Amino acid sequence: MQRTIFNDEHDMFRDSARTFVERELTKEFKQWERCGIVDKTVFKKAGDAGILSFAVPERFGGGGHPDFRFNTIFLEEVCRAGVMSAGLGISTHADVVLPYFLKYGTQAQQERWLPGLAAGDLVGAIAMTEPNTGSDLAAIATTAKPDGDGYVVNGSKVFISNGINSDLVIVVCRTGSEGPAQRSLSLIVVEADRQGFSRGRNLDKIGQHAADTAELFFDNVRVPADNLIGDQERGFYQLMAMLPQERLSIAVMALAHARAAFDETLAYCKERHAFGQPIGSFQNSRFQLATMRTELDVAQAFVDAQITAHLTGALTGEEAAQAKWWCAELNNRVLQTCVQLHGAYGYMEECAVGRAWRDGRAMSIYGGTNEIMKDIIGRRMLGV
Repeated sequence: MQRTIFNDEHDMFRDSARTFVERELTKEFKQWERCGIVDKTVFKKAGDAGILSFAVPERFGGGGHPDFRFNTIFLEEVCRAGVMSAGLGISTHADVVLPYFLKYGTQAQQERWLPGLAAGDLVGAIAMTEPNTGSDLAAIATTAKPDGDGYVVNGSKVFISNGINSDLVIVVCRTGSEGPAQRSLSLIVVEADRQGFSRGRNLDKIGQHAADTAELFFDNVRVPADNLIGDQERGFYQLMAMLPQERLSIAVMALAHARAAFDETLAYCKERHAFGQPIGSFQNSRFQLATMRTELDVAQAFVDAQITAHLTGALTGEEAAQAKWWCAELNNRVLQTCVQLHGAYGYMEECAVGRAWRDGRAMSIYGGTNEIMKDIIGRRMLGV
């Protein structure tokens, strides 16, 4: 299927993004997987290439193009090259963290932080999940108590993407009294050099090994009042407003990840012989390939329509939830089939499809589990 959402400028950017990925991400990828983290210099290189700051105004060192299609192209190229986990930190920084500063940051905050974030001199993270709460924001226990001309932050977070590499962490915490999350959460920026802030271990995940994921601890961390992003006790609504782009990013990546595995498997089915003929010539193989190709094309049309809606500000949280859970589940199905078609080789670490199989599973979990996505969709439909 021919896609119609991109223009000549996007095609030119795809060429440069592909060059960046091949030059800066693929060469050291295996080493980063062994270390469990990408070299932090990658962010500076991505900043120099203009990949971090499409939407950042030019006066802060950005591209001045708030067009999510550029973000989409980078995600697709990372997956096409088979180095998805090397691009996750960049995606978290550019697609998830930066938008909070752009939408809710004051002029002073933007002048203070956006140049470094756009250049890759500062690496961003957002800390929501806690040891005793996953998708349930109402259960967040980390606090930021008003104290004089600032706040004192106490608590802990876990499963934080960019947790090790981060310089700035947007911390979701309680500034209000005990009660509904809608009336008690705020977003506080904590710089990594603040006294009382510490990082735990770089968590040993089943897959996505090159993407650092950490525990973070806050022990009487004092921050100035100027570190509040947006309005106090409006954090829940700010999160809800920003989550559609995060979930659309996951959908884009899940779909591109599945497409890359499918392309690899199609080529393998043409080349690999069994019983004197290519394995793709067997009816079961043809049916499996036909099913995957059709489902991928259908999902692509749906996601491209969502990208178009997002460009105009029309994408709803419910629609983004649909894309996130559907593409994550499709990714799981496609990778399961692709591994099976590869046979024993598909279970080898050296096989790109095998690595993609264990890397892709997390997409059904982060950004809100797929079960939460279905609940969001159901509640909106029923008005409950």
